[in-house]
Amino acid sequence: MNAQTASIANPAAQMPTFFIPHGGGPCFFMDWSVMGGPADTWDKTADWLRALISTLPERPKGIVVISGHWEEPAFTASTAVEPGMIYDYYGFPPHTYQLQYPAPGSPALAERVVALLSEAGLPARTDPARGFDHGVFVPFLLIDPDATIPVVPLSLKADLDPAEHIAAGRALAPLRDEGILIVGSGMSYHNMRGFRTPSATRPSAVFDQWLTSAVESAPAEREAQLGHWDEAPAGRQSHPREEHLLPLMVAAGAGYTSPGAKVFGDNVMMADISAFRFG
Repeated sequence: MNAQTASIANPAAQMPTFFIPHGGGPCFFMDWSVMGGPADTWDKTADWLRALISTLPERPKGIVVISGHWEEPAFTASTAVEPGMIYDYYGFPPHTYQLQYPAPGSPALAERVVALLSEAGLPARTDPARGFDHGVFVPFLLIDPDATIPVVPLSLKADLDPAEHIAAGRALAPLRDEGILIVGSGMSYHNMRGFRTPSATRPSAVFDQWLTSAVESAPAEREAQLGHWDEAPAGRQSHPREEHLLPLMVAAGAGYTSPGAKVFGDNVMMADISAFRFG
């Protein structure tokens, strides 16, 4: 058995998968008090993101990021060699539109992602030009500030079917044994009208409790519950539209043989937010 085969066969080297909160716009790189909140609103989330790589069994060979800010008719992976920046946020300080994240892309990994999805019978294609939206570059400026790990953005499928996103995660599960980190980037609470108002407080807490219980259930039960998240207590109050929750389904699908756990939680802008790990 060669060294590479030994590494793949070693369960301790299998990558976990994550669902992370990517915050509000460029929140980690500005004084949040200009947005009307405490300056330290996002400090705990930023500290947790900075420590994420240190919790892994080894440094990833590549990262696949499913962002809540990219939707396509089919699952789409970027084959850009040098992904550009997509400043898809509005009304923030001018310097936040100068942020740069020069991590390389990986066309080979993108093609592998599309092949796995296609083999599972899921519609998948590549995009030669897609860059990093803020669901990618904002958290990853903290996760890998040296920008040395190749990053492949992967879209949601525009119909936002939770079962299909769980299936996509399952199809991508072999990447975990190849040193690839799979990350769903979204928010566990994303009601833009609720943030910064008392109407966020109880629904976000109720849904967070349900979501944590679902994630920490046995894999088969976990998938069944997540597939019907919109029937959960305060589900639709927490996600009037589910694009920021669906990255969790991909992460959970990719981690379907592994236990799930809540690994971070905070209350920001009067709402509970969480991060989850599988494996």
